[in-house]
Amino acid sequence: MYLKKINLKKKYALVTGAGKGIGRACSIALAEAGATVIGLSRTQSDLNKLQKDIKKVKGKLIKVNCDVMNFKDLSDKLKKIKLIDVLVNNAGTNIPEPFEKIQQKSMNYLVDLNLKAAFNVAQIVAKKILKNKKRGGSIINMSSQLGHVGMSGRNVYNMTKFGIEGLTKGMAVELASKNIRVNTVAPTFVETPMVKKFFKNKRFKKLALENIPMGKVAKESDVATAVCFLASDAAAMITGTSIIIDGGWTAK
Repeated sequence: MYLKKINLKKKYALVTGAGKGIGRACSIALAEAGATVIGLSRTQSDLNKLQKDIKKVKGKLIKVNCDVMNFKDLSDKLKKIKLIDVLVNNAGTNIPEPFEKIQQKSMNYLVDLNLKAAFNVAQIVAKKILKNKKRGGSIINMSSQLGHVGMSGRNVYNMTKFGIEGLTKGMAVELASKNIRVNTVAPTFVETPMVKKFFKNKRFKKLALENIPMGKVAKESDVATAVCFLASDAAAMITGTSIIIDGGWTAK
């Protein structure tokens, strides 16, 4: 047999920012692939909705109501989780501002959430995976095409996502011998509530679509499928790299 299947049965997958957008899509897809999903979100109502969606695909969800920027609460909540095989380090956001008008509070918030909190989650989970040496694990840090190329008005987001790419490579090299793979998934603009809000600016929407050779934004399922692939043994020799889901944006 040469075709490896995406099979996550008996795997436990933690998804941060699981209540909305890409995190929600990844949670449902992982459940469809057989994983028990540990959905982490700061909004309990979003987790309750996610539970209903995962039940529809006959999946299992463990709900964790927590803000990833609260390190003590994050540590305490994740200590109670016995097993984690897969991490989808997804929680993050963007606050677009022209470079000369970037506010300190928005810069600090993006760095704290997109970079520092992502580091903290990755470190806590890596330690937990290392306690179960035989199982190994897969860590998937959610990046962006803007972790590979620059874009006007997104300087701080660029900074945090380039940082995530650097963190991923460092982790991958260090943890490879310990049977932990670390990669990123780097989407272009995806059909999520956040992007729909950005696309209300018709000029920006036109600019974004003109930069994508395929002429369309990505679907949540495009990202979720790549995440499931990297989470599975089908990607057993893939570490320290990025799957860029950008319709050709970064190829130019």
